[in-house]
Amino acid sequence: MVLFLGTSLTAGQGLDPEEAYPALIQKKIDAAGLGYRVVNAGVGGDTSADALGRIDWLLRQQVDVLVVETGANDALRGQDPAATRRNIRAILDKARAHSPAPRLVLVGMEAPRNLGADYVRRFHLIYPSLARETGAALVPFLLEGVGGVESLNQADGIHPTAAGHQKMAETVWRVLEPVLRGG
Repeated sequence: MVLFLGTSLTAGQGLDPEEAYPALIQKKIDAAGLGYRVVNAGVGGDTSADALGRIDWLLRQQVDVLVVETGANDALRGQDPAATRRNIRAILDKARAHSPAPRLVLVGMEAPRNLGADYVRRFHLIYPSLARETGAALVPFLLEGVGGVESLNQADGIHPTAAGHQKMAETVWRVLEPVLRGG
């Protein structure tokens, strides 16, 4: 199983479930004949602390690959990047300690620029440093080519449209496919 732990971005807020990027990844997995089942554990409004609170329960099932997308709501709320980093690190550590341990994919997020250059820099560093430390494959930025593009976002300017989720699926697939193939 490929478990997507995430926020409303993973859940596909405002869309039919089959339009969310994890469902689109399932189609790519099926087309590639890889034999994995995708589970979308995205929850709107979740912070990294919320995701950490759910991980033990989610790991009760056999997870082959854990895709972790969290932190966006932390940034939107201006939470301390050090706390976000600790929470994500704890999620990855819990997964690595599980037996058998799932392969890990960490999905990067960026902080809004209005929080200031120092905050944006500290937040950005969370993801590449944790990927290096834990051996997780890194998707540098989930919303690459989507964030800030009006035609790819819903009226709220935060949640991607179905077309935005298609781009997100491509972004994640570039990193996830080699992981699924054992590379």
